[in-house]
Amino acid sequence: MPGLKNTLARLTIESLSSDGSGVGRLDGKAVFVPATAPGDDATVKIVKDMGRYAFGIVEELHVPGPGHIQPDCPVYRPCGGCCFRHLDYETEAHAKEGFVVDAFRRLGGFDALPVLPLLTGPLTDRYRNKVQFPVGYDKDGNVTFGFYAGRSHRLVPCRDCLLQPKALNDIAAAVCAFLQAHHIPLYNEETHRGLVRHIFLRQGWHSGQVLLCLVVNGRSLPDSEQFCAELTAQFPQIKTIVLNVNRQKTNVITGEECIPLFGAGYIEDTMCGVPVKLGPLSFYQVNTPAAARLYAVAREFAGLRPTDTLLDLYCGMGTIGLSMADDCGALVGVEIVPEAVESAKANAAAMGVQNARFLCADAGQAAAQLAAEGLSPQVICLDPPRKGCDAATLDAVLAMAPRRVVMVSCNAATAARDCRYLADRGYRPVKVQPVDLFPRTKHVETVVLLSKGEIDSKKVRVEFSLEDMDMSGFQNDATYSQIKERVLQQTGLKVSSLYIAQIKQKHGIIERENYNKTKSENTRQPKCPPEKEAAITEALKYFGMI
Repeated sequence: MPGLKNTLARLTIESLSSDGSGVGRLDGKAVFVPATAPGDDATVKIVKDMGRYAFGIVEELHVPGPGHIQPDCPVYRPCGGCCFRHLDYETEAHAKEGFVVDAFRRLGGFDALPVLPLLTGPLTDRYRNKVQFPVGYDKDGNVTFGFYAGRSHRLVPCRDCLLQPKALNDIAAAVCAFLQAHHIPLYNEETHRGLVRHIFLRQGWHSGQVLLCLVVNGRSLPDSEQFCAELTAQFPQIKTIVLNVNRQKTNVITGEECIPLFGAGYIEDTMCGVPVKLGPLSFYQVNTPAAARLYAVAREFAGLRPTDTLLDLYCGMGTIGLSMADDCGALVGVEIVPEAVESAKANAAAMGVQNARFLCADAGQAAAQLAAEGLSPQVICLDPPRKGCDAATLDAVLAMAPRRVVMVSCNAATAARDCRYLADRGYRPVKVQPVDLFPRTKHVETVVLLSKGEIDSKKVRVEFSLEDMDMSGFQNDATYSQIKERVLQQTGLKVSSLYIAQIKQKHGIIERENYNKTKSENTRQPKCPPEKEAAITEALKYFGMI
């Protein structure tokens, strides 16, 4: 019923919505309450009544739910970044799995589609390799940095964001001190005057190199030589300093022009063995170790053969495709951002990859053109933006009729929608792997394997191999392929059948005689390393074999 605004009601939070809010019910109406956890018993004030649902805020928490913890960030509530710091990570992970399951069942209509357990990264804090800090003045008129409050451009100062490496927070503080000491004006959105808009920082996860970029409403920085000298002396890991020119009245953070003040204008790092050069405009996954696990899943799902052609649409800097280049006969990457395409070409050259080419074009138009030219890739990888794929891209994928489609998505809702489109035209999702690239936030990545099938009015025929099947119903008879897949997904390690056989025998699981033994009794078999033994043991426990 409408008219609940300003009502106080005692609610039990039943679940979490995909935006991170707790969900309770009042007179059968869903009430969305930020910063609550399942099981919370709270008095809630209704602040907005939308008719079919409402929004509320906690007036008093009577009994916290089992996953509710004390937030460890002093600006958690007003900051618009993290939304799950009031939850333990087990509760957060369970919720994110639920988001993906709900999207594919409710929005995609895939009631029986296997959604695998959430694959996590090694860190829940300090994992980001990129940060964009807006700058402003605090209540005392001092230059500061932080983040915008949710759905606003009100700056919330945050001197130590727990998602960023501490070094990046320290560099931002030093930049603000310099701006303050040299009276360099900050940008004002209302008047479109002032100079410095944002502090943009990147750090190579493996290299440790740091890129410092100031987004400015101009083309120069006062006292720039002194700025570069002081910052690089204080932080020797800074390898380049860049001005990014953004003179537009816009909410878009960066402009198209970059002016190096110090160094080459980029830093170097690696991703899954692919060397990368990162400038201010380069697209790059913000969580390097978790992204490596994501790409390992994509590679496993691709199931490439030595003679296959792989088409990598929305390829960015080419990291996903290039990580699979050794598995296929030819790689074609498509990306609309010119800088990214040039980076992909440079990365391929640095790796000595001879079987790859990269095209600068819209994904849909390029895919349609390639289809018209007769390109017949056996596997297509899609990594679209949050809005998902357009119909032209999906239609071109269908026209090329690959054996497999691997979809990587940062939005489970649009991924489910696009999978529905493909499924209605002859493809079926085989399995979905959620991957948490963004702990403590509402975002979750998904990797979907789709296999080519045929449909008619009566039935669906899907073609897939045994390695594509969900074996959860046959865990006691898990195959070597299933054990390998489990180990890869959980740890990023590749293990051989020999190592699996060794650990199975160690736990009393008897193999047939002479299984995986060498032909020469005098030849010593390699012994399974301890870290792989631990990973295989975990997989055997998961499948109920020990």
